[in-house]
Amino acid sequence: MEERWSTEHVLSLAPDAPSRKAAGKLSSPAPWSGTGTDGAALWGECKGSGSTPYRTVVELTTPAYRCSCPSRKFPCKHALGLLLLWSGSPEAVPAGGEPADWAADWLKERQERTEQAAERRTAKAEAAAADPAAARRRAEKRSARVAAGAQELRLRLADRIRHGLADTGTGRSGWEEVAARMVDAQAPGLATKVRELDHTAQGDLLEEYAMLHLLATAYGRVDELPEALGATVRARVGFTTETAELLTGPTVRDRWQVLGVRDTPDERLTTRRLWLRGAKTGRPALLLAFGRPGQAPDLALPTGQVLEAELAFHPGARRLRAVLGTRHGAPQPAGDAVPAGVSPAEALAGYGAAVAEDPWTESWPTVLTGVIPVHDVDGWHLTDGRHTLRLHRAGLPEPALWRLAAVSGGRPVTLFGECGHRGFTPVTVWDELGRPSGLTQ
Repeated sequence: MEERWSTEHVLSLAPDAPSRKAAGKLSSPAPWSGTGTDGAALWGECKGSGSTPYRTVVELTTPAYRCSCPSRKFPCKHALGLLLLWSGSPEAVPAGGEPADWAADWLKERQERTEQAAERRTAKAEAAAADPAAARRRAEKRSARVAAGAQELRLRLADRIRHGLADTGTGRSGWEEVAARMVDAQAPGLATKVRELDHTAQGDLLEEYAMLHLLATAYGRVDELPEALGATVRARVGFTTETAELLTGPTVRDRWQVLGVRDTPDERLTTRRLWLRGAKTGRPALLLAFGRPGQAPDLALPTGQVLEAELAFHPGARRLRAVLGTRHGAPQPAGDAVPAGVSPAEALAGYGAAVAEDPWTESWPTVLTGVIPVHDVDGWHLTDGRHTLRLHRAGLPEPALWRLAAVSGGRPVTLFGECGHRGFTPVTVWDELGRPSGLTQ
């Protein structure tokens, strides 16, 4: 039987709250006609204010969307409404049929574009391999520019320390100009960290200065570092490895359980983080996807389900970030719905081990088991009766925390999130029936 997505998963694809609200009004069969699915795509026509219905098609694997409406949001309310209809009313979107001609044409064009893009990536990689001397010269030129930028940053940080953190004339402002210098030096990772200094609390400023100074110093000696740590430093500074290049190297095939999803929007883009764990290897993985304003990120996987796929991991001392390679089927329900977890004490030990390998690690993905959320005069905590972890909200609204407490009902729960020096940031909670619930939407 075809596995259909949950309502929560469908709504997680929406670019904003108004889109979710509008989609809810289109989730009944009334405005739809000609709906169908072949397991890989959905299609249907939605009656609007005009005489011609809007034609909507959704490719489920990526997912990807196409609609004839004029909306600039992506996915639009019609695509979301069709997904909600398919999710909540299976009889309204019959399975087993052939796509309508207009839907089939778009699906074919999309497949051809995907194949052409893969061919272009392969050609680019072959071109670089054909002239290794030119590639080496470009790499050496950039390395020199980044080294100069890192040295300048060390001097700037030392200058701020000499003036004192309380000097508002130099210690708490003007970092945007330094960030621009890091961009010119082709060190976007350093630029991002520098911009954050203008928004760092006074009490945390010295710590952030120290970690940034350590990173800049480490890059100055990157060729002397162990290979894995050197790769970590390069990645933190802003060097990236293209997806096509990663996928030509070793990959890890496993049944990856989706532990949680979190979207972080800003004025430029929305960043989606998807955390996975291998059923056979037990290995954690983090996938990143991005969406422009008004557009949801292009990668969506249902929390709690399992996807058999190949992942390629970015190099580093702690190989966590990965890219998604070949998929072997669609996401399926997890056999053991609730993932195995650790105690709060073991979670802190795991985070400590991650920091020992990568000093700039701010948190580590962790599943806690048998913990109870508690709210008292000191704030929110998680406890297993012996040890307690502070609960770090990290932008979570107060209702999300009370929803966590409601799911628990005073009983131990399994909770996925990030364990770090500021505490534990929850992302997903499993109820007593083994159903996951996201806390970040």
